[in-house]
Amino acid sequence: MDRLDQIQPADAVSLLDITDMSQLRAIFESRVYNLKHRTVYFPIRHHSPACAHHLQRVIGEYKPDLILIEGPESGNSLIAVLTDEKTLPPVSLYYTYEDDHGREACYYPMLRYSPEYVALKEAQRLEIPAQFIDLDYRHVSRRAGSPAEQEQKEISIQDETLLADSEFISRLCQKTNCRSFDELWEKVFEIGGLEKTTSEFVQDVFTYCTLSRMCYTQERLIASGDLLREAHMARRIKEAEEQYQRVLVITGGFHTYGLVTSAGQEVEREKEKSPPQVKADSGEAQQQMYPMVYTFAEADRLNGYASGMPYVNFYDQIWDQLVRSAKSPYRVTTLNVISRLMRKLRDREEHVSTSDAIEAYSMIQGLAELRGKQEGGVYELMDAALSSLVKGELTIATDKPLQELQLLLTGDAIGSVAPHAFHIPIVEDFKSRCTEFKLQIRTTGQHKKVLDLYAKPEHRLISQLFQCISYLVPEFAKRQAGPDWVAQRDMNLVRETWEYMYSSRIEARLIENSLYGGTLATAATRKMEEQMQDIPDHHSGDLAQLMLQALLMGLQETALHLYAKVRAALRTDGHFLSLCNSLTILNRIHQHRRLLGLSDDPYLPELVSEAYSNAVDKLQQLSRTHADEHEGIVQGLKLLAMLAESSEERFQNTSFRTHLNELLSDPKLPAQIEGVCIAIASGLGDRRREEIVERARGYIRGGPVQIRQTALFLQGVFTVARDAFLYEDQLLFELNGLIEQLSYDDFIAMVPELRLAFTYFTPMETNLIAERVAKLHHVNSNEMLIPALDEQLLVQYKTQDEALRKEFAAWKLI
Repeated sequence: MDRLDQIQPADAVSLLDITDMSQLRAIFESRVYNLKHRTVYFPIRHHSPACAHHLQRVIGEYKPDLILIEGPESGNSLIAVLTDEKTLPPVSLYYTYEDDHGREACYYPMLRYSPEYVALKEAQRLEIPAQFIDLDYRHVSRRAGSPAEQEQKEISIQDETLLADSEFISRLCQKTNCRSFDELWEKVFEIGGLEKTTSEFVQDVFTYCTLSRMCYTQERLIASGDLLREAHMARRIKEAEEQYQRVLVITGGFHTYGLVTSAGQEVEREKEKSPPQVKADSGEAQQQMYPMVYTFAEADRLNGYASGMPYVNFYDQIWDQLVRSAKSPYRVTTLNVISRLMRKLRDREEHVSTSDAIEAYSMIQGLAELRGKQEGGVYELMDAALSSLVKGELTIATDKPLQELQLLLTGDAIGSVAPHAFHIPIVEDFKSRCTEFKLQIRTTGQHKKVLDLYAKPEHRLISQLFQCISYLVPEFAKRQAGPDWVAQRDMNLVRETWEYMYSSRIEARLIENSLYGGTLATAATRKMEEQMQDIPDHHSGDLAQLMLQALLMGLQETALHLYAKVRAALRTDGHFLSLCNSLTILNRIHQHRRLLGLSDDPYLPELVSEAYSNAVDKLQQLSRTHADEHEGIVQGLKLLAMLAESSEERFQNTSFRTHLNELLSDPKLPAQIEGVCIAIASGLGDRRREEIVERARGYIRGGPVQIRQTALFLQGVFTVARDAFLYEDQLLFELNGLIEQLSYDDFIAMVPELRLAFTYFTPMETNLIAERVAKLHHVNSNEMLIPALDEQLLVQYKTQDEALRKEFAAWKLI
């Protein structure tokens, strides 16, 4: 308070509707904190060890008949779960609701040292009733930002943005040379507050928070929902005072002034006259609240969470020291952190020594003394690590000590919730399946799992579990390597590599999916059925892909239900690309049927045959397609040709060859597709090999339009029959003649498409082509390897040559 008194005239009180600090002290002594009164208010900052430490003293000294806590009223039925001995923080209440405006959710996390949690545990120990008295989140939600931003945001009703960002706090940080509100708080309350009496500490918290509050207008506090919440809490406090003799009220310090003055009462009166429109309790909203695990990483303010203190693992260790009544909790904790940091750095072969650690610890004490602190805190620890452990300039290459320190300060702990009647079956199923397959969900951080899909049946089951969870909760696991069934890449690989990480967000997403079913398999099936309804009946490719996805998740029964839908879609699908996509997926499922659990399926071969026949019947469409579709069409034609050449009886009909020959007779057939078709027909023996050269000659020696399409034709040919260019000279001669006759501008215009055509050749094949070109021009093949001159250099030489010619002509030398 002495430091605050020094800055009050110009910087604090001018922002308030209070004449002097004595008036604020009078409010504190008469209405806030007087243990002889029937109601005592204890203002806190969320997740503050110092607040929790002094709160324990107050509860023991005041001996309340009832403890009221700022927290969502819907959570009152869950207090017994939160205080159960088997519940280990960090934990959270997860609140979700859905109404006509959409769906939202928020978290109410608790750490071991959260004042609210300490109050609940003390109330249980002393057999004192405790209640939450705040509004549920839906009453004050403003749905700010876009839907995408809301999805990314870690929403909390404990938001401290107004407190931390007030003009008063900003000025106070400047005057005390603190870099942030968190550093200021640690200095004044977490460290300095341990040396004060509880009354002095509470008065400081009340004063600082009230001065911050006074920086905002009434309209701003109404818009933020704070006054509405305070009105509701004030009503609950009044009701408690009518039944109990001694009531202890624990709320965020920002709200205490509103609760003990007329601010809340005025809003309450207005509320009675005209009920607010903000999330009125219409009864139409569906809301749920669950106790769930939480993590240190998510509770850390630096990771986007909007309330409480950062570096939660550090302050968790401080709380341990306070519980043990240690005389110097910060000295002990900083020493422990430095010791652990040194071990981690040495394990990672960082060049740090014992003398570095001694220097860092000594610097912590020196910085604390310089900054007027009884002990060095987390900010002195970080500054000392930067100075003593980072060698040379701070860069990405040298900041490993600071990265490791951040991880230590945040921690990787994850809580657990005692068994209870409110458990969510899908979450229990998830945890049971993860435990069965020894997946790490007891700590945060990235974990890796390598699966041998073909050799180990258990690994196939784990892969199906990962696929199923990822379908419901994409954030849980990512496939880093292995066959990509959907994108059709790396299908030759036999191992999968997954990276996964568990957090409370995963549990929250599982809770959201609980409306689909009580197990992962049931939820995935029903969600897939819902997704299926949005797919038009004739989109056979999308339905086939959904069937593949069901098989990858181990949902064979769901896939079997999709057979009829896929078959019906194949018969109504009139698009060649969609049918080829269906055929690709169905054929891949058939090829890998053992891995997918369909080794004895009699219906799949029939489905593949029907997809093949329907795709062949649509070949006549290809002369009327858009250029953007040609790449997909080329791949579809290659697939049909591959199946036509196979030994399987169901593909041995003449329809494909007949339609291909009809297509080659169409004068409107696009050049790239014509190249593919003639190459396929030649390979099947239906057309002469020389026809490839003849058709190419038609483009090369045709008009301007045909010449420009030469490269596209070659692209189509090279896709299927590279050997037509590699080992036969006629096509090479024709292309060489074209390049020789082209103008410079026409050649430059054609280069991109020609380059694309030659990308189908391997480096060894390219060298073979280069040798044949060298022989054609009667030069040594090594000359083909000489790099071409830079174009700018050629222009420069040409300019110099012209200047010399003019000068020589002027002197009559040439």
